[in-house]
Amino acid sequence: MLPASEEAIATAARILAEGGLVAFPTDTVYGVGAHVFQPDAVERIYVAKIRPRDKAIPILLARADDLPLVAEGITETVWLLAERFWPGGLTLVLPRKDNVPDIVSAGGPTVAVRVPDHPVFLALIAALGAPLAGTSANLSGRPSPVTAQEVEAELGGRIELILDGGRCPGGTPSTVLDLTADPPTILRAGAIGVEEIEAALSKRLPKSVAVG
Repeated sequence: MLPASEEAIATAARILAEGGLVAFPTDTVYGVGAHVFQPDAVERIYVAKIRPRDKAIPILLARADDLPLVAEGITETVWLLAERFWPGGLTLVLPRKDNVPDIVSAGGPTVAVRVPDHPVFLALIAALGAPLAGTSANLSGRPSPVTAQEVEAELGGRIELILDGGRCPGGTPSTVLDLTADPPTILRAGAIGVEEIEAALSKRLPKSVAVG
């Protein structure tokens, strides 16, 4: 574990570029990530977390403009939501681009994408220069960590580096909105309220079937 200094962030970016795993703070909870275009690295997330192989891993971007790197079917609605809520606690499910490795999407046709709002994450992904496959930095099924110490207790010895950026300000996982469904559907209630999304879209959404 290292304090999230410029030097530590540069080290973390190098580890990711070489196929390693790094944990980092976001605006919601601590995440663990791998270079999205390195399937062997993404495979290690499943191993480290003891994560079921049929559970896709979200993609974390540096900015909304990077969406075309990993997703297709980017409609005006997508851009509207990205402009309103990114960076921030909204994950959008979109059609997957062919260049995204199967292991990231668990072989499915969609990807879940987000731009986290945290200076340490944004500095890390800028230093790497590529999107991350990233999910909460805990053993699968366990509570999502909000401090580096909680990450250490969960994944210590299983990943190369933990960047300590202090306690995450949010503590609640992102809201997941499936834009491949008609109408768009909330798959997980979280950091962004359903009412906020409905206001941005000027429409009511089906009630969520998942919480947390």
